[in-house]
Amino acid sequence: MRELAVPFVVPGPCGVAVRDRLKHLTPRDETVLRAVGEHQGRLASRDLKARCADGLEHSAQTWAARKRELTKESSSRIAGAITKATHDQWALARRCQAAHIQTLAAGINMLRHRLSLPIGEKGTNRAAGGYRSKGEWFRKSRRLAALEARHAAVVAEWQAGRVRVVRGGRRLLNTRHHLAEAGLIEGQWRQRWEAGRWFIAADGESGKRFGNETIRVTPDGEVSIRLPAPLAHLANAGHGRYVLTSRIGFAHRGAEWADRIEANRAVAYRIHLDTRRGRWYLTASWQRPVVKTIPLEAARARGMIGVDTNADHFAAYRLDRHGNPVGDPRRFPYDLSGSAGHRDAQIRHALTRLIYWARQVGVAAIGIEDLDFATEKTREKHGRRKRFRQLISGIPTGKLKARLVSMAAEQGLSIVAVDPAYTTLWGAQHWQKPLTTAHRKMSRHDAAGVAIGRRALGHPVRRRTAPPPHDRSDRAGHRTVQAGPGGRGREGTRPPATDRPPGGPSPNGTRTREPSASNTVRDAPGTQQWVQDSLTHTG
Repeated sequence: MRELAVPFVVPGPCGVAVRDRLKHLTPRDETVLRAVGEHQGRLASRDLKARCADGLEHSAQTWAARKRELTKESSSRIAGAITKATHDQWALARRCQAAHIQTLAAGINMLRHRLSLPIGEKGTNRAAGGYRSKGEWFRKSRRLAALEARHAAVVAEWQAGRVRVVRGGRRLLNTRHHLAEAGLIEGQWRQRWEAGRWFIAADGESGKRFGNETIRVTPDGEVSIRLPAPLAHLANAGHGRYVLTSRIGFAHRGAEWADRIEANRAVAYRIHLDTRRGRWYLTASWQRPVVKTIPLEAARARGMIGVDTNADHFAAYRLDRHGNPVGDPRRFPYDLSGSAGHRDAQIRHALTRLIYWARQVGVAAIGIEDLDFATEKTREKHGRRKRFRQLISGIPTGKLKARLVSMAAEQGLSIVAVDPAYTTLWGAQHWQKPLTTAHRKMSRHDAAGVAIGRRALGHPVRRRTAPPPHDRSDRAGHRTVQAGPGGRGREGTRPPATDRPPGGPSPNGTRTREPSASNTVRDAPGTQQWVQDSLTHTG
């Protein structure tokens, strides 16, 4: 058994983004937006090409030189936004390249391990076995050679600082060769491709009017754009600005956004076109102070909700602070088929119901597994288990973490991340059968929610510890781990069991004389003990 990681409280979100639709745009408005997007998109493509050519030789001097070249055809602020976006895109490509190297290395190591085993040797829960036949062994040996060659090529590119970036998205680029499968014609694909490569964005600036000098939005919803120098003839307002006829008003976080712009605090804006619906949208984003996480003990004070993440639902169970399950399990289903927007909406809807239930029961935190399937998705580890590989690949762990943390922070809830090792196995072993009743059906996922919640609370997953080593007494310590040392009634002498209910007749029908009140004193109400006073004799 590997060493388990210590649970921790996940830091809160540090940024906010809201979006609203630009309605009732005139044809001239759309013409200006398209012209600005195409012009600045060409500048962004050219700058990205120059940044990729610099590779690891990039420096502050080369950055300044690129920005000066862009300023001639736009403005200083637009050039700064383009170069910053370029650096972010190049850095993202480097991170993806490093992750690809790790994936190839994991596949190579697994292939080498399985090829070194005798043919037909069975595997275990911890390690895969040998291949089934000589033919499979031969094919995997050829695949090993292919992966090693691919790994060497990617490592060489990494060391040289070369990345492969596609403005507009590699997936959309590959769709050009499969238009029939995507249900598109060439004209529709061309519109998406061009819109994906446009650049209409501006970084916020604190101290400037309404927090942004390039794309300005006033408190009453008026949107204006500072046009680049070659397009200054399209301006319909002073200082080379174009004012759109559309008015916006953010329904979500509108008050927070209004407070920022009225205080001239930085707000970044981005305008993009949804070609499928033919709608223009404006996205506003800004940074927030990092939400201070509460101590782990404070998060555990009012109990915990343990959540097991699955391919089609969240299995949640509420636990008190001692680790005891309370009530019945709850399941929050979702459907991850269809488009990306549909999947995202399903995740948000399920998380909304989970957080509402957490607030309703009064807990302060939600315990969830710190899932990361980066090393589990390789086909070399799971072999023919294609459905299982598709299952773990379909769980949006990254998006799930971001959504849950941001949504829970708005409701005053904390997220406690725990090690996911053995939660399903141990939960089913120790909790599934004891909690199953005639009216409660427990699945292993529900039991895993109990295991996750107990681990988040700092308790072991097992319901009881091992028996004392000496004998059946509690000489070496109490056997149960359900309550803490300070739990009321956990230690001490219990009242003797009676053969009749309180106040009822004895089983044999005879009446027994109760002690008189004159010589009987009741102890504290919670101890249930009788104390007899000493008798005094008079002589």
